[in-house]
Amino acid sequence: MNTYPKIGIRPIIDARQGGIRESLEDKTMNLAKAVANLISANLRYPDGSPVECVIADGTIGRVPEAAACAEKFEREGVGATISVTSCWCYGSETMDMHPHWPKAVWGFNGTERPGAVYLAAVLAAHAQKGLPAFGIYGHDVQDLDDNSIPADVAEKLLRFTRAALAVALMRGKSYLSVGNVAMGIAGSIVDPDFLQEYLGIRAEQVDMTEVARRITLGIYDHEEYEKAMAWTEKYCKPREGEDFKNRPEKKKTREEKDADWEFVVKMTLIIRDLMQGNPKLREMGYLEEALGHNAIAGGFQGQRQWTDFYPNGDFSEALLNTSFDWNGIREAFVFATENDCCNGIAMLFGHLLTNRAQFFSDVRTYWSPEAVKRVTGKELTGRAADGMIHLINSGATTLDGTGQVSDAEGNPMMKEPWEMTESDVEKCLGATTWYPADRDYFRGGGFSSNFLTKGGMPVTMMRLNLVKGLGPVLQIAEGWTADVDPEIMKVLDMRTDPTWPTTWFVPRLCPDRDAFKDVYSVMNNWGANHGAISYGHIGADLITLASILRIPVCMHNVEDEKIFRPAAWNAFGMDKEGSDYRACATYGPIYK
Repeated sequence: MNTYPKIGIRPIIDARQGGIRESLEDKTMNLAKAVANLISANLRYPDGSPVECVIADGTIGRVPEAAACAEKFEREGVGATISVTSCWCYGSETMDMHPHWPKAVWGFNGTERPGAVYLAAVLAAHAQKGLPAFGIYGHDVQDLDDNSIPADVAEKLLRFTRAALAVALMRGKSYLSVGNVAMGIAGSIVDPDFLQEYLGIRAEQVDMTEVARRITLGIYDHEEYEKAMAWTEKYCKPREGEDFKNRPEKKKTREEKDADWEFVVKMTLIIRDLMQGNPKLREMGYLEEALGHNAIAGGFQGQRQWTDFYPNGDFSEALLNTSFDWNGIREAFVFATENDCCNGIAMLFGHLLTNRAQFFSDVRTYWSPEAVKRVTGKELTGRAADGMIHLINSGATTLDGTGQVSDAEGNPMMKEPWEMTESDVEKCLGATTWYPADRDYFRGGGFSSNFLTKGGMPVTMMRLNLVKGLGPVLQIAEGWTADVDPEIMKVLDMRTDPTWPTTWFVPRLCPDRDAFKDVYSVMNNWGANHGAISYGHIGADLITLASILRIPVCMHNVEDEKIFRPAAWNAFGMDKEGSDYRACATYGPIYK
């Protein structure tokens, strides 16, 4: 059974007894219960179970009651707090002072009692003490006996909770580097100080030879391996693609390819065990190996030291990042190609906010309408009419990204794992071809997944970058996957690597923002060669999450009215982007 952080609900009350406090006890507790019910009914943990809330044993009017609440929350495993009130209360005496818990305060908008006055006062206290909190104040006045949560308040409560839970879920976990830096890619230069100070994540590392050692010595669950091979023989090997990329002298024999299939399945088992451990290894006498590295995310260097000699990691990366394998439907892992930790962390953000599998993609090529017409003789149409970005990966993208799963209206989508069916799994597998690796790139062989993502899915592309002297910054681009004419697809695909998966991405344009004035500008302003792509338009949630982590957002196309940051950000100027930079620089990382 998984243990996840809970949300602590703090009912705050006017401490003056003799008529005031007594008249507000029921109202305040009912608001707290309403918030808890809203959260548990709408949000889920990564395993699909409802998010749990813990309410203080009683209302909080003075310091001893605040302290008793904090002690209870520590015992109960709370990871973030929401304070609620419908009246004036003693701000600095009742506020949440925990340095690591993200905090929000809902001040009930009613005229009988001044909940808004308390909200303003306690937010000022949070700002003065350097403990930023999110302020939630409904647009319309409610009656004192109305315990419903208005839609605008509910939206902010849920947005805060999604982001705060992501922060709490990361804390105390690890990022596991299997290997080191791939081909000089800066994102795979793992920065342990960033992981520790901004995310509360430990940097763990094992050499890639550990994978080879475990394969050689048989340090994996042999029963599971037989099960995994049977599943691979049924669903993957029959969809092995033609070896058309390799010259005759570089093509492997059938026996060599069969051996590669066995090798990459073992790799997958072993990398998973490295991340999360495996009690079966303890039974086999491998006590240390059974522990794993407590990894919430990881990455595999692969190129070039591994892939010049051994089969590549594409199969392992694709399957780990997918919501199913031979053991059935499950939560997807977050595992970065080329150990690009910066992209892996962006994937982690998307995964924790949505509970869905994440794409890892090269942000490969911008195709203008003119360039497409020149090389294909055909016009781009539909969403792609103004140009598109070719997202591609060396065969290691999540199979959820095929877009073969549909919603009730038949639209392509990516589901949360507990909504997936066996039919969904078979559709994703049936849309995937496993091509023998191009041995000009991957001298050791292996297999790369290939599929074409269905168009029409709302997606968000994101990227974390580390900048000397500035620190981390986040880029966000909401948009859609696009369909293109099959003849256009064939020509453009053959100009790159047709054995790898393709996603055509079209960002939502904003003429008043330089980075989003056209599709070319999005590509031209992207900060690295990789991007993480999540199903859904989650840019607003990412901005809220980034503010909790003190990571400024340097590029986004989210509507201003959806941006929700701590109230203290208002003190850093009226321009939202500038105030975000100044606030993040002033407060600094939360775990430093």
